[in-house]
Amino acid sequence: MRLRTVLLAAVVAIATASVGAAYETDQYSNRLTPLADAGPALDREVNAAIVDIAAQWKGPRDDNRFVMAVFHRIGGYYWVDRLERWAMDSPEVEKLPTPRRQSVYHGLPLRTTRVAGIFGIGPTFRVGDTLVGSDKIGHFLSQGRKFWQRWHRRRDEAGPARTSARIEGGIFGGVTTGSYSNADVVANYEGYRFYRSLFEDEVVPGKPAILRWQDGHWVVQRPFAWRDHVNAYWDEALNPNAYSPGLRRAMLGRLRDFCGDYARMPQSYALAPNEDAALAARYAGIGLRPDPALRLDAVCADAPEAAAAR
Repeated sequence: MRLRTVLLAAVVAIATASVGAAYETDQYSNRLTPLADAGPALDREVNAAIVDIAAQWKGPRDDNRFVMAVFHRIGGYYWVDRLERWAMDSPEVEKLPTPRRQSVYHGLPLRTTRVAGIFGIGPTFRVGDTLVGSDKIGHFLSQGRKFWQRWHRRRDEAGPARTSARIEGGIFGGVTTGSYSNADVVANYEGYRFYRSLFEDEVVPGKPAILRWQDGHWVVQRPFAWRDHVNAYWDEALNPNAYSPGLRRAMLGRLRDFCGDYARMPQSYALAPNEDAALAARYAGIGLRPDPALRLDAVCADAPEAAAAR
């Protein structure tokens, strides 16, 4: 029955996926490659949408209607959100060079990688100092929107957080790929915070709401910035996935192949304890399943390359 469920979910995913869709991203491979910051270009696209929606607004204030307008403009009901697709295709957004046959999942048995082995790997780019998989944009805009709408109805985070985690454990993760992406769950939550920050002061500490309702129309009073929401827990090499037992065993072996890169620049693969503790506290209630033993500083602790570098 369990295998049947996995296969059914895979068939549904394949049937509904757009061409080029990918379930997983890879922040381990080619991690040391310098990348330009994609944040300013991504900021521009989001801010252009917000400004245009506000300028064309007709009728009374309606927060849910504004959220849906943003979602329709840069999110979407398809497998890959509009802004996500733009980031994947735009030459303005520099990506890590990670061909399918060179990803962290390459060579692992299909029975463990499941759908990820069929679709391959989505691109990774940099926002500020953080490596981010392209799928996180979709989680931020689409799952974040659903999280916000559930919160908006009841003004309670606990229920939407449980739903977000349950979905990640289902068709968006655990069932179809064998991996539960903690970074996806974080992006879902930060998307919810973005939608709240459209209307509420101090959702982003020290900043007013992006919008103000004044004299019957919306006023944009500050710009959106991805760096208000992106942090190290969006990076799946620093906030590793929780894998199914078989995939976890395979991944442990595969990750040891990266110990040479770790030895050359260990700080790129480690998270400062104080930052780790602060982020863990920030996201304590959203259903993370942490596995810090899959960070390379733990995986490579006894590797000859790492020992030689110390």
